[in-house]
Amino acid sequence: MRAVRLFGIDDLRLSAPPEPEPGPGELLVRVEAAGICGTDRHLARGEFPCTPPVILGHEFCGTVAALGPGTAGPAVGTRVTCDPNIACGACPPCLAGRVNLCLNLRAVGIHRDGGFADLAAIPAHRALPLPAAMDPDHGAFCEPLACCVHALDVAAVRPGMRVAVLGGGVIGLLCQQLARLGGADVLTITRQAAKRGVALATGAAHAAATVEDALAVWPFGADVVLECAGVAATVRDAPRLAARGGRVVIVGVLAQGARVEIEPFDLLFREVSLLTAFVNPFTQGRAAALIAEGRVDPAPLITRRVGLEEAARVIAADPGPGEIKVIVHPG
Repeated sequence: MRAVRLFGIDDLRLSAPPEPEPGPGELLVRVEAAGICGTDRHLARGEFPCTPPVILGHEFCGTVAALGPGTAGPAVGTRVTCDPNIACGACPPCLAGRVNLCLNLRAVGIHRDGGFADLAAIPAHRALPLPAAMDPDHGAFCEPLACCVHALDVAAVRPGMRVAVLGGGVIGLLCQQLARLGGADVLTITRQAAKRGVALATGAAHAAATVEDALAVWPFGADVVLECAGVAATVRDAPRLAARGGRVVIVGVLAQGARVEIEPFDLLFREVSLLTAFVNPFTQGRAAALIAEGRVDPAPLITRRVGLEEAARVIAADPGPGEIKVIVHPG
């Protein structure tokens, strides 16, 4: 078996570990497609906590190859996507129904081996069956889309709202599709002209290169601002885009330890709410349905496909110009 394994900071390599054997309550998945996420880059650089050595990859889709002893789950041959987040079910946040805030949260591809491999063993209860006809590349988008569904839930987007999306990466472009589905008027801000073109082609009514350009379109600001770039500058700028009484939702992942200056007086005086949305509590099924029904289209967001042999190099490098989503095909 081949797998892209993180051995330590800046030490990500293609390796040949033994094939995993599914234990009780687990499935063995033959991976068909896995998406490279910004979090994978943070993990490789030591900017996000994980437990190496570990096979990365938490956005993936494949078919069930085997079931562990006594496991009840999708039958062999079923196409599934993996919800990577494993909550304990017993801590106060879990008992309150907020499993994404579990005090003992672990994740496939971060704390246990993930999907940048030919095969992955995952908990059966984290496998979500998909339609057999779904493109596996699209199935790999279920996890990031589920995070975006949660972000839109937190933002409480309603028809007629002005929604500004900061960031033209996969999270920003998925969030804008969801906001448009919710009846919002969407403006996406990204410095890259190619990504502004994709934004306009996938549901944004407006696209701008800077916050200043965005405020020229909406002088009074946006009802909701979704910060999806995960960089300090956009987090700092997000409140400037918010209208009086508006909401800012931080969706993008910054490096652990990053600091951002924000003026509390401005938030108070304009009554701007600053919120966050972390991963995907109970939203993976909704995300899969949106893709299966064709209501969200991941296809325009796929900019490249690579094999496992190239994956480590791609993860270690900064995203190239115009790059949105790179899909890894193990086969």
